[in-house]
This record gives sequence, structure tokens and C-alpha cells, in this order.
Amino acid sequence: MERYRVRRLRTALLALTTAGGLLLTGCGAGEGSNSGGHRADDASNGQSLPAPGYNNSSGGTGEQKDTDDFGDSDSREFAPAPDYLSTFALDVDTASYGYARRTLAEGRLPDPSTVRPEEFVNSFRQDYDRPDGNGFTVTVDGARTDREDWSLVRVGLATRPAADAGERAPAALTFVIDISGSMGEPGRLDLAKDSLGVMTNRLRDDDSVALVTFSDEAETVLPMTRLDGNREEIHDAIDSLEPTDSTNLGAGMETGYETAVEGLKEGATNRVVLISDALANTGDTDADTILERIASERREHGITLFGVGVGSDYGDALMERLADKGDGHTVYVSDEADARKVFCDELPRNIDLTARDAKAQIAFDQETVSDFRLIGYDNRQVADEDFRDDSVDGGEIGPGHTVTALYAVHTRPGTSGHLATASVRWLDPKTRAPHEESGRLETGSLHDSLGGASPRFQVTATAAYFADALRGGDDTRGSLPGTPSLRELEERAEDLAKETEDRAVRQLAEAIGQADRAMG
Repeated sequence: MERYRVRRLRTALLALTTAGGLLLTGCGAGEGSNSGGHRADDASNGQSLPAPGYNNSSGGTGEQKDTDDFGDSDSREFAPAPDYLSTFALDVDTASYGYARRTLAEGRLPDPSTVRPEEFVNSFRQDYDRPDGNGFTVTVDGARTDREDWSLVRVGLATRPAADAGERAPAALTFVIDISGSMGEPGRLDLAKDSLGVMTNRLRDDDSVALVTFSDEAETVLPMTRLDGNREEIHDAIDSLEPTDSTNLGAGMETGYETAVEGLKEGATNRVVLISDALANTGDTDADTILERIASERREHGITLFGVGVGSDYGDALMERLADKGDGHTVYVSDEADARKVFCDELPRNIDLTARDAKAQIAFDQETVSDFRLIGYDNRQVADEDFRDDSVDGGEIGPGHTVTALYAVHTRPGTSGHLATASVRWLDPKTRAPHEESGRLETGSLHDSLGGASPRFQVTATAAYFADALRGGDDTRGSLPGTPSLRELEERAEDLAKETEDRAVRQLAEAIGQADRAMG
């Protein structure tokens, strides 16, 4: 079972400061949206503000570890004295959850190494307020668990709603399509072709697409082609795709980026869309090596990567690494409904970017908090001192997205007051000007129980508990504070599905039930 580290706290927490006469202020949340959390308007206007609670010291408290941890002390490893800060690059991937659902539906448990809790959490609609323009709102709320002095704290970041299709910039999309032999199985290339055909009908006349295929070699089937007047030609190119030999993903990526650069459209959103089961077996099979070959195109032209995973056998680790290092994100599609949602609804609507190199930093107050743990984001950690180093890679986020980070937090008995301040920093996608936004949480705003929190908070907690159970294999107890059994978790998800009338929450309940039976 993978071990986790609970961060112990640094010796000092600096007070929230002002810069350029601007004060970070939180406003009370409305019932049913921010659930007792607080958010603040953009506080930087391009200025570089110190992170709330930032302490550049690398020293620790040196105090002994609190014995009231997440479970049996033998099953968790604790850092001796880290800091009060938690810093990570934003991520909107959801492929891990989609692939887990597919695996469970087939009666198998997913490999724990493929379960990333943040992707489970980020697979569900949230209740956060949204900003009017580019950037983020910040929501921080929380609820106490059944375990004494342990709470779950949710940090929610939301971008503006996706614009109508006519309001966004034109798109230049280069589809890099795996046509290796393994893609010939039902639910792979056939699903991609059908979805691409429907998407072609929905894109605007001023959008452009290119098609690159790869098996043992890569080929540009269709150079960058404007949709207006050429839809029939594009449909013919899609229909011609047939599975063939082995999988040289490296060649496909290299040719794909070359094709994207050759067809680069000024003023458009230029993106490479990789569709593959990521089972590379020929040529370069290492993500870092593949990305190094396309580094100049990626950095110089700002071309982002969108990875779409398919297939019951799926190279999850490779696809996730490509997306993380390729300034993009991944999804997984298992059936026609998933594919139509991704290609026909989400991709055309969320082509724009609203933030580049976005990072979050959460500062916990040493007076009220003794221990905390970020649930997930294991591969997205950023050094605390790099929060405001804009040369350090962050996440690329588009309109209509939410990013949720869930923390297990141990509060000091009998204390009250400020608990945490969450900040997000990002670069304007066009001007590269930096911006920041912050929100804060007081202990008095914590709900007395998970059941008293908003339905969306409860869905978040349910998804996190589920992911943690799957990561723990057979040892599913004592991992997170207040962990219910899978049967209890399924019942909770069923109740939430009825309350929210959300099909995705109903599917979550079904997946939990399948996991319970598989572990049976």
C-alpha cells in the first residue's frame, strides 16, 4: 500500500499582508454554494503579493508527532517537521476515475497505482461561484469528521463559464490518432472515428483541424484544414482511418506537433489532441524523451496537449505524464456517451484557455492546525518557494473548469480562529501578466459534520473516500479520518444521487457497489 506523508507545521505563520494598498478580504458565503467558506476578489492586478502565511525558512518545529493520526501508526509515515504550506500545480485530469469505472464495470479492481484521488474529486460538478472574466474564484470550506479534531477542508477554484461557441477564439486542432493493432478492438478507434465525425459537424466554419495517424510510423493524413467548405474532405479523412501495426507513440507526437506548427493559426487556440490507448511498444516509449523531442514547439508556440484515453488495457501512466508535461490534461472515454460528451460538448466549448501555469498554495495557521494532508496531487507538487516563480511550470486551465483540493486537517484541541488561507496564482494566457486570488477559512465556519455540509461537498468527500479505499487495496480502513465502509459509502452516494438528481453521482454509487463486491 502506498505510504502518505502528513505535513507537520513550520514554526511561524506570517500575517496576511497588504501590497500596493490592496487588502485581501474574504466575503461570507451564501447558503448552498460556498458552505461557510470565504472568497476574495482578485488581489494582485498583476502585482506580486506575498503568499498568505509564507515563511521562507526551511526549519521545522522539532516537536514530537501527534499520536492521533489517520490510522494505525504502523500504516502511515509522517515527515518529522515540514511546513505550514502546501503548494501544487493545478490539474483538471479525470482519466483516472473514468478508467476505474471501466475496470470496475468489467468486474476487476483497478491497479492502485492508477488511482489518483484528485481525478476522482475533479470528475464531479461543484457549487462554487464563478468569476466574470479570466482567472479564478477561491472557495474554502470544511466539515468536521467523526474522528475527534479531524476535519475535511475543501479548496475550490473555478473559472468563468464557457462562452457560447460564437464568442470564443477560432480553434486549430491537430488530432494525433493511434491506429495500431490494439486500437482495432471495439470501443477504441471506432469510437474515436464516430465522435470525430460528429464533432466536425459542430465546429465553427473558422475552426481548423488536421489529422495525424501513427502505428509503426506516423503520417499526416490531413494538413491543417479550415472547416468552411471542407467538411466533406475532413469526413472522408476520418472515415479512411483503419487499424494497422504496432504503436510508435513517439513518432506520432513528433509528427503531430510538426503538423500543428506548420498549420499554426495566429489568434487561434492551437492544440494537439492525442487519442490512444497509450500502449506504446515501438520507438520512444518514455514520456520525458517524447516530450523533449517536441519541447521547442510546445514552449515557443504555446501549443497545449489534450489526451483522450481509450481501451480496457490502457497505458495510464504514460498518458498522464504526457499531459502533465505537455501543458494539458487527460480524460478517459469508455463508451459512446463518454465520447460524445468529450468530443462534441466539452472540447468545442472549452477550447479557450483562461489561465496558464496556475498554481495553488494553502497556508495553514499554526495556532489552530497541528497536521494536514493533501489528498492526491502526488505528481503535481511544487516547492513552496516556487509559488511565485513564474518560470516554474503550473497547470493550464480553460473556461468552465473547477479544480478541487481536499485536505484532511487535524485541529489543535480547544483552539479557534483562522484555520487556512488559500491562494491561486496564474498567468494571463495572452499577456503572461501574473494575477492572484485568495480565500480564507475560520474554524467557526466548519460544519459540525459531513452530513451538515452542502451536497456537493459531500460528493467531494465521497469520491475522495472511494479513491482512498481503492488505493489501499484490501486495507481500506484508517486511511482518511472518519472513513466509512464501502457499503456505507455506496448508501451515501445513492442518497446524494437522489438529492442532486445528478447522473454522474448515480454512476459513482454504482462504481462503489461494484468495488465492494469485487473486494468481497
